[in-house]
Amino acid sequence: MLENISAENASAILNDYIIPFGLKLVVAIIIYVVGKIVVNILIGVLGKLLSKSKYDPMLVDFLKAIARSVLMLFVIIAAIGHLGVDTTSLVAILGAAGLAIGLSLQGSLSNFAAGVMLLIFRPFKAGDFVDAGGDSGTVKNISIFTTLLVTPDNKEIIVPNGAIYSNNITNYSAKETRRVDMVFGIGYGDDLKKAKALLEEIVSADERILKDPGTQIAVAELGDSSVNFVVRPWVKSGDFWGVKFDITEAVKLRFDAEGISIPFPQMDVHVHKES
Repeated sequence: MLENISAENASAILNDYIIPFGLKLVVAIIIYVVGKIVVNILIGVLGKLLSKSKYDPMLVDFLKAIARSVLMLFVIIAAIGHLGVDTTSLVAILGAAGLAIGLSLQGSLSNFAAGVMLLIFRPFKAGDFVDAGGDSGTVKNISIFTTLLVTPDNKEIIVPNGAIYSNNITNYSAKETRRVDMVFGIGYGDDLKKAKALLEEIVSADERILKDPGTQIAVAELGDSSVNFVVRPWVKSGDFWGVKFDITEAVKLRFDAEGISIPFPQMDVHVHKES
């Protein structure tokens, strides 16, 4: 009798619990495997679409990783739900954990969001000389959280992306040409037309200065102790500093040779002796 009862109980357990759970487990595994295949296909399509959009490869890989994680989370929840597990509480726990992590990493998330925006809108690229986040330098690398700048004296500056995106960005390399703004003063007693002609000769002699647009040379100000010329030639962006330095030196040497004075601040001191 006991053997019959035990056999009946075993059969009932097998039919009522083990077989149904086994079937659910098999279906859950199928859901997971098929879902993973579908996710891989969708991620592949997303990667091709993003690549055609010419987004930064780092951003493409990051977006693919985020999309894969989110889709796989749905697949896992669907598989677990088919086993009879209450997924509502699981989703609530994941949401609470995500909120806690977000609050604890608020600054990092701000830099992350700014990094994504920089990679999408591309206000600058690697190799550009920029003024961003209060620092100036050549962009060496743009990552999700920070941007690496190299200063002209070869120092590396790591700038948080949040500081860059929340402030003005000046990209000196965005355009192929730049205007060099220079000011040269002469004395009130010097020949104005001669000085202007000398400046025109100096500018014309430099082959790096573009002919179009033309160079502006004009009297801009009658200062306290000098008549000030503005000299504004256009050059290729890579020639900016070289032209600025060379023209400044050439003007000083030529003015000295031609007897044109360059006023400088000075003070007259008068000493009175009492008898």
